[in-house]
Amino acid sequence: MISTLGGFVLFFALGVTLYAVAASVMGARAGREDWLASARNAVLAHFCLVTLAIFLLEYALITSDFSIRYVANTSTRGSLTRYKIAGLWGSLEGSILLWEWLQALFAALVVARYSDRHRHLMPYVQAVLQGISAFFLLLMTFGANPFAPLFPIPPDGRGLNPLLEVTDMLIHPLLLYLGYVGFSVPFAFAMAALITGRVSEEWLTITRRWTVVAWLFLTGGIFYGGWWSYRTLGWGGYWAWDPVENASFMPWLTGTAFIHSVMIQERKRMLKVWNLVLITLTFSLVIFGTFLTRSGILGSVHAFADGPVGVMFLAFLALVLFFSFGLVAYRADRLKGHGELDSIVSRESAFLLNNVVLVGICFTVFLGTIFPLLAEAIRGTKMSVGTPYFNRVSVPLGMALLLLMGIGPLIAWGRASLNNLKRNFLKPSLAALAGGAILAALGVRQAEVLAAFVFCFFVIGTIVFEFTVGTRTRAKTTGERFLTAFATLLLKSRRRYGGLIVHLGVVVAIIGIAVSSVYKVEREQTLKPGETLSVGPYAVRFDGLAAGERPTHILVWANLMAFKDGKPLHELTPGQRFYPNQQSPFASVDARYHWNEDLYVILSAFERDGSSATFKVLINPMISWIWIGGGVILLGVIVVVLPERRLALLAIRAKAQVA
Repeated sequence: MISTLGGFVLFFALGVTLYAVAASVMGARAGREDWLASARNAVLAHFCLVTLAIFLLEYALITSDFSIRYVANTSTRGSLTRYKIAGLWGSLEGSILLWEWLQALFAALVVARYSDRHRHLMPYVQAVLQGISAFFLLLMTFGANPFAPLFPIPPDGRGLNPLLEVTDMLIHPLLLYLGYVGFSVPFAFAMAALITGRVSEEWLTITRRWTVVAWLFLTGGIFYGGWWSYRTLGWGGYWAWDPVENASFMPWLTGTAFIHSVMIQERKRMLKVWNLVLITLTFSLVIFGTFLTRSGILGSVHAFADGPVGVMFLAFLALVLFFSFGLVAYRADRLKGHGELDSIVSRESAFLLNNVVLVGICFTVFLGTIFPLLAEAIRGTKMSVGTPYFNRVSVPLGMALLLLMGIGPLIAWGRASLNNLKRNFLKPSLAALAGGAILAALGVRQAEVLAAFVFCFFVIGTIVFEFTVGTRTRAKTTGERFLTAFATLLLKSRRRYGGLIVHLGVVVAIIGIAVSSVYKVEREQTLKPGETLSVGPYAVRFDGLAAGERPTHILVWANLMAFKDGKPLHELTPGQRFYPNQQSPFASVDARYHWNEDLYVILSAFERDGSSATFKVLINPMISWIWIGGGVILLGVIVVVLPERRLALLAIRAKAQVA
């Protein structure tokens, strides 16, 4: 029953979506308001239909309706309810349905918010958004139907991939999908601007908050994905340059470049073509990354192997690129910039270099990701690109990007004078060099780490300098107290100071990455009950094994006591999970998390009689700073996108507290 109804709902939604596309375009060209109104209603009806499809599939998952193939492949009767719910995005067909639901939601929000404004753009914005939805509905209708029936009906399902049976599964994919789908909104407005020939800064102004919020979700997804990998995969790291990690990182890079480049167009009316190219590349890389993860063409711990929709994704990607760049070429005469660079020593030059570096990193990651495909296609041999390649090419570019992060916000627009450079950069530069000298005296000898710290100190110095000077100047001019002046600065210049907070978060994360990568300590040893493994100031005593049955697996764990400098510190229980349908066990790591350093323990192997077990113990210094940096980035973006009324309320409260 659900299988038939769900398939019909998706097919009906496809028809409604295609009608919305046609009615939007024909209504705009003919000037027929009744057609445009009908198209808007179709957009809302499309959202309702896809929402119904979501509810139907979730109901089937929760009630273990194994007459549906997707439910049988991603759920079991013994699965916890939260993992049954997460089964919606646990495999190919359901993840596409979730993507389409978010696409329909964003389209409905855009129509609800802008239907009475920007009437010249909105019909084509609707058409583009609905065209994207039509593609995903076509995928589900003809390539990956989440409601496909299964016969004979099995007594139980296979369940989720064990790596996905963690609480993080409820958060990480949703963050990534919100970021991916969010970039479709600025892309749709960009295409509408090209179609109508209104290629001024209007579409950038409309989509500014959409872009930043999409970037925030994608950033959150990447950071949370690192946390998930660190906690779940059992190898002690957080980023392995996996193809799916790269698939999320590449649109993040071009999206970051777009956010910075937009400021140049708004200020100088330059880079119109470049900004259109960047948003097109960002959306295209989202589709390309989805192709990589859904086609099964590249191996990954995250990928859905053997997906049947790879050709359809490639065809859609080709259509997006042809349509977008065709429009850019068609409107070339209207895309000529009205401004020009006054000097290479200026903020716009720094932002341009920032863009070049970001796109350069993106290109190197793209090349390393697709090289195995090219090698197999040309030479017929399977090859892989490892971590050394990505680190070798990305670290120097990352250093340059870090330096530009400190220069860009403080250097003057147009042409920076010698006095401007001296006033803004002398103190931060001296502070950075002094900090580097102190670290060198303390024994830091690795050139890359020392350079990273010097550049980080420089960026922190410029941020502190900007906040301090701005707050003091305002306090002196207005007579406000320091806290009030600081809050008012955030209110008056949300984008500027929120952006500086984001930069601070990036710096904190980079410090965590640099220190944890270079100064990580690990040791592996086989222990008998009562024996101790020592590593650095820590010691881990093995007290024996235990086992227990869980709803979907058997868990074997070790009881450990961790000591630091001879004093009891923390009980740890690393283990292994055994699933009936899996040949190999899955790690269940445990750690003592701390802001300064983590003590991370993996149960590598054990004797079934409990006579011995092998443990890998790692000391990861300052790795928590990566997640702290992610939190600071979140705070900065909130400042950027928070409505002025909310910030005004915060300023009033700050005044009241001071008074």
